[in-house]
Amino acid sequence: MRRSPLRSALLLTVASALSAVPLRAQTYDTVAVRRAVLAVVDSALGYINTGNMTGLSDMMTADGQVYAARERVGVGGAFTMRTAAAQRVTAQRAPIIERGFNPTVHLAGTIASVWLPYDLWAEGKWSHCGIDHFTLVKVERAWRIVNLTYTIEQPPSCRMHPDGVPPGLKPPV
Repeated sequence: MRRSPLRSALLLTVASALSAVPLRAQTYDTVAVRRAVLAVVDSALGYINTGNMTGLSDMMTADGQVYAARERVGVGGAFTMRTAAAQRVTAQRAPIIERGFNPTVHLAGTIASVWLPYDLWAEGKWSHCGIDHFTLVKVERAWRIVNLTYTIEQPPSCRMHPDGVPPGLKPPV
């Protein structure tokens, strides 16, 4: 199975971060737990990229929520919220390319959070970038998304993925 570029970057980040974690913290913050959490985030991005909102909502708790935060010049912040149920019935949309990078993972017992800068390409053009913030809980043996909050920003407030322009697309003007 081919490993996604995000997953490869995530594994390198996890391995380097763990080398600096005190031994006591490593008893819980295992590489395996972080990999499991990041696999959920990677799968969620896969569903988002293909426009499969049913698949995304299947990864959420029943009362999970998705928040979008957009900064509007001269107006301030604008927020929208969808529940997992509303997310499920969102119409299938055209595929996009959303690429996360340099994740920061925090774990404590049965909760986890992942802070993930991203860039997003739609209709062959760089649309925007921002931060995805996932909050997950462990339900039985599976990590589930309880909240996904993301910002919608324009450069220079955020940046493009370190890999540059996705293959086959043109750089922004």
